[in-house]
Amino acid sequence: MPNETLAVHRFWERLALPGLIDVHTHFMPERVLRKVWAYFDAAGPLVGSAWPIAYRQEESRRLEVLRGFGVRSFTAMVYPHKPGMAAWLNDWAAGFAAGTPDCLHTATFFPEEGVHGYVREAVERGARVFKAHLQVGAYDPGDRLLDPVWGLLAEAGIPVVTHCGSGPVPGAHTGPGPVGRVLARHPRLRLVVAHMGMPEYTGFLDLAERYEGVHLDTTMAFTDFSERIAPFPAAEKPRLAALGDRILLGSDFPNIPYPYAHQLHALEALGLGDDWLRAVCHGNADRVFGGA
Repeated sequence: MPNETLAVHRFWERLALPGLIDVHTHFMPERVLRKVWAYFDAAGPLVGSAWPIAYRQEESRRLEVLRGFGVRSFTAMVYPHKPGMAAWLNDWAAGFAAGTPDCLHTATFFPEEGVHGYVREAVERGARVFKAHLQVGAYDPGDRLLDPVWGLLAEAGIPVVTHCGSGPVPGAHTGPGPVGRVLARHPRLRLVVAHMGMPEYTGFLDLAERYEGVHLDTTMAFTDFSERIAPFPAAEKPRLAALGDRILLGSDFPNIPYPYAHQLHALEALGLGDDWLRAVCHGNADRVFGGA
């Protein structure tokens, strides 16, 4: 067993877990993923710095690596950057999930005419999680076209992993304010704040305390890479501990600039205890997704 895989196994085996559940991994059509990688390679405006891709491999190999780590369930986070993409991405993601039983069927949306129809169709086809990316999509989550979508997803109880924080580069509609206004209208929404909401950690912890459906995923948070850019405030660690039932493991695999095990070790280094780690790395997602 390669050293990295062994390190990941030792982590979850020490916690007596059956493996890991990672709610923030990216699988997408190959030509789309190649464009994403090219954007990272060029350190595009939304990236802000050099960002080497640690797992630049063919899809079958990426699946093999993730499963080899002991990740029992994962997602296929897809997201559009313009109108006319989302329905096509949803078709691809539905097919991917059908052929990949350990992938939670993922879907997405964009504020455009017809959005409610194709989101409803994705729900009827069995989508278990949605992805919204306010930074890349550059849209207001309060757009009138999305109001019935948020209502539908709140009613269905389907989590929406949402990049709504302003890291690594702020967007026109990022930060806790815009999505907070959506939650005020749809307080039952199961919103999963990607990247712990970095760098506005405090504002998103406020939302999690205010709305019981708000969760936060750990994607890239607490790692050496992110601590250099947007350090998590030490004063907020007690709130992080208190919200331990609302934190979900996310990694951003394969688009991370460090080994997968580093995210796990960064969580362990917080010193919040084994029960907290068990909940974050498996138990919480297992509950949210009804036996992931």
